[in-house]
Amino acid sequence: MNIKLIPAGGGSRFTFPALPEKIQGKYGARYQSFDILSKGAVKVPKGTDAAEFSWDGVFFGRAKRREPIVKKNQWKEPEECVKILNRYLKNGTVLNLIVTETWINADVTISSFQPRPVGAYGNIEYSITFVQKKTLRIYTTDELQIAAFVKKTAEREDGGEGTASGGSYTVKSGDTLWRIAAEKLGSGSKWPAIYDANADTIEAEAKKHGKPGSDRGHWIYPGTTLTIPA
Repeated sequence: MNIKLIPAGGGSRFTFPALPEKIQGKYGARYQSFDILSKGAVKVPKGTDAAEFSWDGVFFGRAKRREPIVKKNQWKEPEECVKILNRYLKNGTVLNLIVTETWINADVTISSFQPRPVGAYGNIEYSITFVQKKTLRIYTTDELQIAAFVKKTAEREDGGEGTASGGSYTVKSGDTLWRIAAEKLGSGSKWPAIYDANADTIEAEAKKHGKPGSDRGHWIYPGTTLTIPA
């Protein structure tokens, strides 16, 4: 399991040299914790829109770099780790936060980072909080298909079917096939129809992002254009 930060605009990736004991996610007014060290991957229902992630951790000094908890290939001097994260924070860098072997994959920015030097080994303890990046987009009436929406509304009033389908959809951060199916096909349980219509595209995107496959649509990525079956 790894915790990775990938700058959205390109640049060097950062992998945390040691895992925290727990990651806390905030979903609106609800909170949920993920026990990383003792339980590994923790699954939650697809479609949950995570707004915030936070944890406490340690950057281990040179004298402690061979501790079992430290990923030897990812170890960096604690001061260098702090420098990188402070730069992300000050620049408001949009980062793709990925916790491998879990469902956590979101575009975020760092809202709080508090490093604290401790002990005689050069360790630095830290607290960090990420907030999910929400993209504000202004749509034209053509993009929103206002006329089609009005027509469907009239059909509902006449007792006709009220859910529009067909066309295309561009995946946004936090989307799942269940959520897209609920919005576009009227029921989240119809997600296999979207996957089957876009299997080649979804699998290709998963491989671009370093996955062996999408796990039948579990992994989808912002910017992917999907065909919505009629």
